[in-house]
Amino acid sequence: MNFDLSEDQRAFADMAQGLFADFCSDDQLREHDASSEPFMRALWQQCVAAGLNTVMVPEAQGGLGLGMTELMAVLEQQGRALALVPLWEPQLTLAALAKFAPAALSQVQGDALSGEAPVALSLQSLSQSRGPSLRLVRAGDGWTLTGQASAVPLGAQARQALLAADAQGQMRLVLVDLLQDGIGRTEGRDQHHQSVADLAFDSVVIAEGNVLPLAATGWVEQRAIACLAALQLGVTQEQLRRTVEYVSERQQFGRAIGTFQLVAGQMADGHIAVEALRTSLWQLVYRLDANLGAAPQAWATRALANDTGHRAGHMAQHVHGGIGVDITYPAHRFLFWSRALGVALGGTEHHLAKLGDWLADNDTLGWKYDAAEDDNTHDNDREEARHATV
Repeated sequence: MNFDLSEDQRAFADMAQGLFADFCSDDQLREHDASSEPFMRALWQQCVAAGLNTVMVPEAQGGLGLGMTELMAVLEQQGRALALVPLWEPQLTLAALAKFAPAALSQVQGDALSGEAPVALSLQSLSQSRGPSLRLVRAGDGWTLTGQASAVPLGAQARQALLAADAQGQMRLVLVDLLQDGIGRTEGRDQHHQSVADLAFDSVVIAEGNVLPLAATGWVEQRAIACLAALQLGVTQEQLRRTVEYVSERQQFGRAIGTFQLVAGQMADGHIAVEALRTSLWQLVYRLDANLGAAPQAWATRALANDTGHRAGHMAQHVHGGIGVDITYPAHRFLFWSRALGVALGGTEHHLAKLGDWLADNDTLGWKYDAAEDDNTHDNDREEARHATV
């Protein structure tokens, strides 16, 4: 088997790498951190001009019509560069609407394609330990949305948001116009200097066409997991590369600390963890592009990405010593990104619990990809049945 990217996919990733390199030097990242900008606007304009914000948007809707494989190649480079732009959320929202709610597509298509205003995406209600904080209640021919969505990325700047909410015991995605009455916004900033906002909804009226079918929830969640894992892969790779460079130069007791057995072993463990994550991620991406069932693969990848980011991040900080916590030195920024990515869609334990529940009902999982559990329809039927009993 050949697991390498194709020539076209490699060229796409190289183009993204060159673009991010022009805007994401350590000095430029430090300048953004000290600013009040919600994200890196100048870089975002270049991403829009290059079409990186529409990689997986169907051609019929004005996108490039490519797959998750191409998007993952770009996001890995984004993670390496720590490029703070809303690259995957708007296009995943647009792709989901094109597939599941075409009638609502016109509400976000202009913003998503032009990049004029970000389209927010938050799936936090899928993984909250106390249950969903957003609820949809039937009201005539439509719905009303009540509750709070916490720390929505770019929630203060967005005009529309795709949010997960509980709808009579089922987790559904809902497209919300954030300019209508009954919505409160409290703006803040997360640890890697991206704007976030708490969004409060007081019986906000939602049209029937803006509530996506149940199948859309798993479809978006699995692709969001892949996007976050690709970013984590890029962040961790560059973090380890810089750490290896540092320990190869830093002298102690007359020799480079990278020659010490313990430090060398930690670097090797980090490399193994990165390659394990890469294998899991690309298996997931392959299955998504092939339209195969990918629920267990997504949960496993999410847990692995969280664990890899956490372990590698703290190991890198440790071997840097005191300089690692000096925020004028770039090492801390990778740890902040890893932590932000790790809380974006629920932690390791949450996804391991979901994987365990799935495995309890599927004891024939193996390497045979034509088994019943690998059929999307089979997965969706089981998910509907599970929600119906909640």
